[in-house]
Amino acid sequence: MKHYHKLQKELAAQEEKYLKLLAEKTELEYRLSAQSEEVSYARKQESDIRSLHQSVRQLKHDMKNHLMVLASYLNSRDYEAAKAYTSEIMDKLNLMHSYIETGNSLLNHILNEKLELARSYGISVRAEIETLSFAGMRSIDFSALLTNLLDNSIEASKKEPAGELSLHIFQERGYDAVSIKNKIGKSVLEENPDLHSTKKDKEQHGIGISQIKEIVAAYDGICDFYEKDGYFCSSVFIPQ
Repeated sequence: MKHYHKLQKELAAQEEKYLKLLAEKTELEYRLSAQSEEVSYARKQESDIRSLHQSVRQLKHDMKNHLMVLASYLNSRDYEAAKAYTSEIMDKLNLMHSYIETGNSLLNHILNEKLELARSYGISVRAEIETLSFAGMRSIDFSALLTNLLDNSIEASKKEPAGELSLHIFQERGYDAVSIKNKIGKSVLEENPDLHSTKKDKEQHGIGISQIKEIVAAYDGICDFYEKDGYFCSSVFIPQ
């Protein structure tokens, strides 16, 4: 009997060691995955910045020619042609957007990719970004949260004749916060106050709402969806 109890203790000890090693292995795998993602985002960021610099160099090279053409129109008093040519130059400039640099490679990647997507649909974008780390969140959760918030807003804005999207990332009273609003032609909450993900709602704000709520709840955060002054507003607050 004593030998049996001894074996049981040894087995329990080995099981405890195994579970500890398994937990350490899982943590190391998560860290490796997170670091791999960071490297991937950093490489994408480097590529985006190189592309932006190349566009700026090209613009500087072309500007001299643009000014010569404008001077020619003005000297010949062809003001309508000068106005039209100036408008073309402004259209090209509007297609160029500065790279958002926050100090957080994951945040950089998501913001630049999604805001560029919004602009490609003709959505007017305004962003006010504070340098926040969202250090209390796992990268995979933060990515899912911000991506879903932006995708919802972009999908809804695509339906509007003149889509507008405003993004604000800021710090408030011990929270890292994200606030996004987009212009709406009619109330979304009147038709679907709980924002259920039905086929109809997926064309507006139903995409990912449940996932957003689950992620925010997992971090004891706060989320709010409301309408104000013709805008649909989404706000989340994650404790620091």
